[in-house]
Amino acid sequence: MLNSLWHGFVALVGLWLCIVVARDVFESIILPRTVARPFKLTSAFYRVFSAITRSIARRWKATRGPLLAAFGPISTIILLGIWAVGVMTGFAFMHWGMRSRFSSAPANLAECFYVSGTTVFTLGLGDVAPVSPVARAITVVEAGMGLGLLAIVIGYIPVMYQAFSRREAGISALDARAGSPPTACELLRRFIRSGDPNAFLALLLDLEKWCADLMESHISYPVLCAYRSQHDRQSWVASLTAMLDACALLKSGVENDAEWTQPLKWRAHLFFAMARHCVIDLVLVIGNSPRAMEGDRLPADQLAELRGRLAEAGLILASGAEADDRLLQLRRQYEPYVHALAISNVMELPPFMLADNAGDNWEVAAWDAKHFAA
Repeated sequence: MLNSLWHGFVALVGLWLCIVVARDVFESIILPRTVARPFKLTSAFYRVFSAITRSIARRWKATRGPLLAAFGPISTIILLGIWAVGVMTGFAFMHWGMRSRFSSAPANLAECFYVSGTTVFTLGLGDVAPVSPVARAITVVEAGMGLGLLAIVIGYIPVMYQAFSRREAGISALDARAGSPPTACELLRRFIRSGDPNAFLALLLDLEKWCADLMESHISYPVLCAYRSQHDRQSWVASLTAMLDACALLKSGVENDAEWTQPLKWRAHLFFAMARHCVIDLVLVIGNSPRAMEGDRLPADQLAELRGRLAEAGLILASGAEADDRLLQLRRQYEPYVHALAISNVMELPPFMLADNAGDNWEVAAWDAKHFAA
């Protein structure tokens, strides 16, 4: 009696494990949206694995860059392996718990794992065949689930990398426009010096669409948050923050008496609304909470210097206590969220302006003109 109860319990555990994996795959790939429930295998895995990776990266700084760069792709491969092992283990438990009979040997646990493994990966070796009706039914269901899992995975990775490529295209577009790393001051200075306000309005429109695409893709596939940029001194968090900084400066007030100021402030407002929506949702999706800034990213003396630099370029921002307070309130609407994203992904937030211009990424290369001299 006790032995039968134990077998029944193991079979139920196997069924539960298969349901957990199947639901996790469905919600992570087929139905990519936030689902509120107590336990989710993918979320638990990334919380543990990311915590371990961040701890190693902080302790051994020499390996920080390569380790963090490899975290996203490696974690994706490990997650796919966890799904496959979970399905294989669940069906092996069901075989053993239901006392499935096979052609070659008694249904011990090792034999059940072998049969489950060859079935879930659709190997079709044929050396061990199910004999009992229960074993045949479980084998057919597992073969179908294994084939579906492999098909889903084949389509999953290309979709993720397409979203990653679109994100990187937007980041790269900011390099010549906002510097490396991107800063609000450099973006606005270059915009004014270009003498073409319509070009900046078009840029804000394009980046608003980029921000909407980033929000949709990274909410659907949160692992993309861990995929780091392909270029030094760039990241999606830094680009998003720099654009929010620039829009906050414009929304705080522009005193230029020109026709383009009103459309500029309206376009800045639209981007600010979209970008703030994006960072809030991403913080919620990764299971984090807003984090207060440890220090002021823009002290009063630096704010005065920033306004001076922009005034020299031709953009006069509103000043005074009222404008300062308006800017501070705008910054408080997004800085805790981008700070949380930077911490969770071990990235740095960009400053409002650089102390000295080290050159954009396109201007700095390992091979320069002297290597091509005769």
